[in-house]
Amino acid sequence: MKKYLLGYDVGSSSVKASLVDADTGLTVGAAHSPAEEMGMLAVQPGWAEQDPALWWEHAVKALQGALKQSGVDPGAIAAIGISYQMHGLVCVDKNQDVLRPSIIWCDSRAVEIGKDASKALGEGYALQHLLNSPGNFTASKLRWVKLNEPAVFDRIDKVMLPGDYLAMKLTGEVVTTASGLSEGMFWDYQDEAPSKRLLEQYGVPASMLARQEPTFSIQGKVRPAIAAQLGLTAGIPVSYRAGDQPNNAFSLNVLNPGETAATAGTSGVIYSVTDKNAYDTRSRVNTFIHVNDKHPAKRNGVLLCINGTGILNSWLRKMARGEGDLYGYDRINSIAAGAPIGAEGLTVLPFGNGAERVLEDKNINSSFFGLDFNQHSQAHLFRAAQEGIVFALKYGFDVLQEMGLKTQVIRAGNANMFLSPLFREAFVNTIGARLELYDTDGSKGAALGAGVGAGIYGAFEDAFRGLKLIRSEDPVAGKADAYAAAYDRWLKQLQKQIN
Repeated sequence: MKKYLLGYDVGSSSVKASLVDADTGLTVGAAHSPAEEMGMLAVQPGWAEQDPALWWEHAVKALQGALKQSGVDPGAIAAIGISYQMHGLVCVDKNQDVLRPSIIWCDSRAVEIGKDASKALGEGYALQHLLNSPGNFTASKLRWVKLNEPAVFDRIDKVMLPGDYLAMKLTGEVVTTASGLSEGMFWDYQDEAPSKRLLEQYGVPASMLARQEPTFSIQGKVRPAIAAQLGLTAGIPVSYRAGDQPNNAFSLNVLNPGETAATAGTSGVIYSVTDKNAYDTRSRVNTFIHVNDKHPAKRNGVLLCINGTGILNSWLRKMARGEGDLYGYDRINSIAAGAPIGAEGLTVLPFGNGAERVLEDKNINSSFFGLDFNQHSQAHLFRAAQEGIVFALKYGFDVLQEMGLKTQVIRAGNANMFLSPLFREAFVNTIGARLELYDTDGSKGAALGAGVGAGIYGAFEDAFRGLKLIRSEDPVAGKADAYAAAYDRWLKQLQKQIN
């Protein structure tokens, strides 16, 4: 009987489900929900929350869509994998009921808590043991709950990440991974266990952490009641879970030192694999356990994140609408191409989606500089925004270079902002590396990971038989010079804002 793999990708904008033919590695059906973007709750400036029940609702709808599109017999689904937005905090009680909305990745409320903890623990300890400062990650968000919502904290039985929540809904098991604990900033790399000192500093009992299982393993099975709700067969194993960026790298077969992956969705990320416990002394980029750690050697991923990337393009798209006429991204890209490189002096800083780690947790918001009402058009505005996003990625990429993480090729999925010819041109000519785009995405990567975890694939290379290169682009000398000049102007403007 033919086998299929189900992969989920729980994003902050939507939930996507993909069904992959286990034999060919090709996607046979995919759907996302909702059609437009999921909302975020922002009770105060800098806050960002989502109700986990929304993720479950849209996971159900996305699966229904993927099954309908593919015509796959649900009884042929052999394993489930989950990718998810990183760093979110989900708190549940002993009945597995959610106690409050999830504090998600771009929420900035715990920045000062992380800074205080770093000082209390000692900068040397934080960098050598956690490879990062505690920052605004999941552990610090949990500390915020303890300090500000003690009645909620007292009822917490377990804390988990967004992907752990979806797996719990499917299986009834509260499980996480070492990679997940590292992204929450709970992991001690020297002890190779949850950090006792950080838990003590934050007043968090170790019993609140979910049970740890290997990334590729059978972590639970779909329970009968949920199987009936979804139209699936009870007992399907959930055999893989990973944060969206480690999973994106996995989906691109980025598993070894020197290999680099990128994404440009709501946020933008460059993620390089290393075999060292590497860290930036200013903690502007972050190190997490990669999905294939100990298979068979040490593997960490160093992650540069820019919060305000695709969300800036989305914001401009909404602002550009006429009488009921919402611009499509193709139209925006076409208009932007009408302006020259550098947008004739118009400069955009895209940092409008919370505190930016690469700016040492500063929240400087997004800014537009040099706008001339008599010179600049909509085309200049659209181009300057895309260039500003690329320049922010370049700023962080240079931090990775300083750490010795050199790369000549960056792999990405053929999706989101990489669909824009202008964005791709700006990216390769500013970064100075070849860009390779593949026919994959987070939900497909999660499906392939499930195949590995369930033993359907005997080796990683078996999972990537269907991975196809769609296009590649290289820097062009004349354009690279023009982008370098525009980046220099952009960098000077950024430095004025952060100094």
